[in-house]
Amino acid sequence: MVAEGIAPSAISAFESTFSSLQSGATGMIPESTISPAPDLLKYEDITATPNADLLSQTVVLKLNGGLGTGMGLDKAKSLLKVKGNDTFLDLAAKQVISMRKNYGNVKFMLMNSFSTSDDTMSFLKSNYPSLVEGVEMLQNKVPKLDRETFLPATCPTNPDNEWCPPGHGDLYAALVGSGKLDALLADGIKYMSVSNSDNLGATMDLSLLAHFAASNAPFMMECCERTENDKKGGHLAQRNSDSQLILRESAMCADEDKDEFQNISKYKYFNTNNLWVRLDILKEVITKFGGFIPLPMIMNKKTVDPKDDESQKVIQLETAMGAAIECFSGATAIVVPRTRFAPVKKCDDLILLRSDAYLISDDFRPMLNPLCGGKAPIVSLDSKKYKLVGQLEKCTRNGVPSLVNCQRLTVQGEVWMSRKCIFEGEVSLVNTADEPKLLPGRKFANTKLDLTAAPGLGPLTPTTVKTTPFADQKPGTSGLRKKTKVFTQPNYLENFVQATFNSLASAGTDVSDGTLLIGGDGRYYNDKAIQIIIKIAVANGVNRIWVGENGLLSTPAVSAIIREQGPVWKKAFGAFILTASHNPGGPDEDFGIKYNCENGGPAQEFLTNDMFANTKTISTYAIAKSFPTIDISKVGEIKVASKAGDMQVNVEVLSSTDVHVALLKTIFDFPAIKGLLDRDDFTMVYDSMHGVNGVYARKVFCDIFGLDVSTQMNSISKDDFNGGHADPNLTYAKELVAVMGLDKSGLPIPSPNPIPSFGAAADGDGDRNMILGSQFFVTPSDSLAIIAANADKIQFFAAQGGLKAVARSMPTSGAVDLVAKDQNLALFETPTGWKFFGNLMDSKALFGGVDYTPLLCGEESFGTGSDHIREKDGLWAVLAWLNIIAASQKKGKPLVTVEDIVKAHWKKYGRNYYVRYDYEGAEKAGAQAMMKMFADNTEANTGKTCGAYTIGKADIFEYNDPVDGSLSLNQGVRILFSDGSRVIFRLSGTAGSGATVRMYLEKYVSPEALDLNVLPMDCLKDLIEEALKLSKIKEFIGTDVPTVIT
Repeated sequence: MVAEGIAPSAISAFESTFSSLQSGATGMIPESTISPAPDLLKYEDITATPNADLLSQTVVLKLNGGLGTGMGLDKAKSLLKVKGNDTFLDLAAKQVISMRKNYGNVKFMLMNSFSTSDDTMSFLKSNYPSLVEGVEMLQNKVPKLDRETFLPATCPTNPDNEWCPPGHGDLYAALVGSGKLDALLADGIKYMSVSNSDNLGATMDLSLLAHFAASNAPFMMECCERTENDKKGGHLAQRNSDSQLILRESAMCADEDKDEFQNISKYKYFNTNNLWVRLDILKEVITKFGGFIPLPMIMNKKTVDPKDDESQKVIQLETAMGAAIECFSGATAIVVPRTRFAPVKKCDDLILLRSDAYLISDDFRPMLNPLCGGKAPIVSLDSKKYKLVGQLEKCTRNGVPSLVNCQRLTVQGEVWMSRKCIFEGEVSLVNTADEPKLLPGRKFANTKLDLTAAPGLGPLTPTTVKTTPFADQKPGTSGLRKKTKVFTQPNYLENFVQATFNSLASAGTDVSDGTLLIGGDGRYYNDKAIQIIIKIAVANGVNRIWVGENGLLSTPAVSAIIREQGPVWKKAFGAFILTASHNPGGPDEDFGIKYNCENGGPAQEFLTNDMFANTKTISTYAIAKSFPTIDISKVGEIKVASKAGDMQVNVEVLSSTDVHVALLKTIFDFPAIKGLLDRDDFTMVYDSMHGVNGVYARKVFCDIFGLDVSTQMNSISKDDFNGGHADPNLTYAKELVAVMGLDKSGLPIPSPNPIPSFGAAADGDGDRNMILGSQFFVTPSDSLAIIAANADKIQFFAAQGGLKAVARSMPTSGAVDLVAKDQNLALFETPTGWKFFGNLMDSKALFGGVDYTPLLCGEESFGTGSDHIREKDGLWAVLAWLNIIAASQKKGKPLVTVEDIVKAHWKKYGRNYYVRYDYEGAEKAGAQAMMKMFADNTEANTGKTCGAYTIGKADIFEYNDPVDGSLSLNQGVRILFSDGSRVIFRLSGTAGSGATVRMYLEKYVSPEALDLNVLPMDCLKDLIEEALKLSKIKEFIGTDVPTVIT
């Protein structure tokens, strides 16, 4: 515990309970030692006058350490949606904000656990930043103990399972250990109101606060009178030996005392877990007991892995915060209305709260609908079919039924209901069949309905399939990429897709509202994967699905469709993109899948982390096995209905190109581009490398601009990219490179045929680009800088007042930095990964920050784009260059070429000589060892002389995102020389197998010193030699000869 940084106060508390365990104590409170609690004051008999001034001396603390595992949750339970789009935490936060608005500053705190902290704080930062400062107090953790030996338990598969929260009784140790108690007292805070975050009835009550302050009691427990429904819960009692009020929980009651424990006429009061504590007296009590409060031990028997009943049997030692009532002399209790106890412990509670039986007041308190006549409906759902939140949400995917006029609802078996179902009086629903049954949308009053023989869901029926986790499903910035044979293993793809849906549910995405988009780059296995995803989507509650024609959608087109395709009620909530980008395709090559969110961009890191976590624990997936195979070769809509026809799923096959091309037509001057293409002295070719881009290239250049199809090289999509490597660079786009009169180093060579004026290439999924002039190669870094310098020639930028900001990945050359400085543009250097650019684009819209749009961004790896979508866009970059070339022409003058534009740029800004070496398929262990060597020697390398160069700084690049505050570590090795030259080393995350080591080299030459005849490799020769020696790359990976030079 010391090694884990556990506070001494928490260790002392654990030692106390552990000593009790070792001594043979069971934590039981025998019936013979207690008597019923005396009659208590009732809330309605309070005489103290409400006094809002007391709020300045009060802290509202919510216990927020629970995951709700009993309801199938693995995130903070407080992030569960309970009313509309509001979660428990939304309502608690809005209540505090409302109080602050009405009464001034009210102190608000959360006691999070190590399991809930990250999710909770991320949620608050995004939605309620004004509440973040000082809000968190972290609950401690204690070791789980082997049930026989009492030694710490072990869980090699997930060491986190070896620890558990010590119960909410840890509140007191956490207050001390965190320093919060002393800080609160120093701020003049005297009173603390504590309650569970899932008890929406426990709002700040000024009458209770005034009563507690006037009573001068050190501790006050809110109780309710027990009913038959409460008899299994803990109760208040009086200890015979000293007449002290104590709390007896069910785990403290021996089997022989159960009958008396459940005697509600004898033990009339139960603890709501709403407590009031005098902090100054709490400090005295803690000091008295030596730094902690000796709470009674509660022993819970569990397994070390809560999801594996066969794992090590353990004991979890816990304490209850209400039990502290016995540690305060003069502690008291008060009977409060049942409305102050409205926890959500089961799905019975959740469906009731979500229904129209409850309303939310103007100050964000849940209140019983007046139409209920003062009595909440009693709901009893099948404990097996509705135990988990996921089960409830599946059965209410089309809305929660009306319960406002219902007295009792009983459901036996799995029945699917909707918002159109109206229950009145007492309603009983029965389904003893093995399949779920759909209740028709109408009124049901005082009836018992047996649905067993009713028509089922037919092709929409979800089937639960057991599975086991795969350990290698961690998605990177570009999704999950593996060999195709890995993906075609039984359940491999299914696991990942289900894990994604589980994460979407945890993140609050309602997949039944909106549309799921599916498409890919046409590589091998795309067609089969699409059908699997459709069936899993249907089983997870998706009602509308869009699929690209023939399954084809470029990555930029997916982003465009998510952002642009309407109407609003059909808007896509996200998309699965089946691509491994520029990696080879085929049965023996690579396959990939990534998820894009509702803004059109890649899933953010919190979501991909959660997806990975889910893949490691997944045990089942849902699939609609009987859902028909969809013909994705024809544009149109297919409707698939349940047997009764009361429910249907719509699958619409969309044109792959329409939305994306329509968007591009609003961005660029298509008439000007056509004018350029129609010139006798201008010719072009576009190589789609047999990837998905071909359908888009033919649509734009043949159908719209009227070019001959011969200008479109390799434009027919093939599932193995015709055996090629669809990566638009000088090595793999060799057919295009030869046509453009270049060799694989980008140097001019003779050509027997006329050389086109302009050439371009795309990768497998259409998001990358390579730009070539006649016998002239444009580096991606120069391309980005030149588009930035000429952005006003593009109507998308000019119409918005011009560029505001530019962003580049760290390895990309600093050429665009010079443009940014010259034009006074905001400049960002980010890690590699388009999501970082997406954050900048959405800074204002999603994060309420600075508006950086219009924004241009790019990466040296042939990715360029703008904020028109949230992915890089190869076709966009090609049209941007054609637009700039067209706008650069002078009437009656010779053609201004690509080379002319680039050299004019160099003459103004100077040249960043730049080269990238790729070592593909490198042995991963050796590559990682080399990177570790650099990390271990950053200080030693700083100041080191390497030939004619001196290292000014060596470091590991880190990025503190200015938009969401996230910190990205270990983003590459930087060797920054004193003359401004750079050498960068990175391990690429996009390879399907092995490792790709990338070495980037850059040297700047000013306009005054520039000799346009000097070639990059000549300028960089000595820098390359020093970088190879410094890295010892041949020793680590067995070669210093790159597979690709760019």
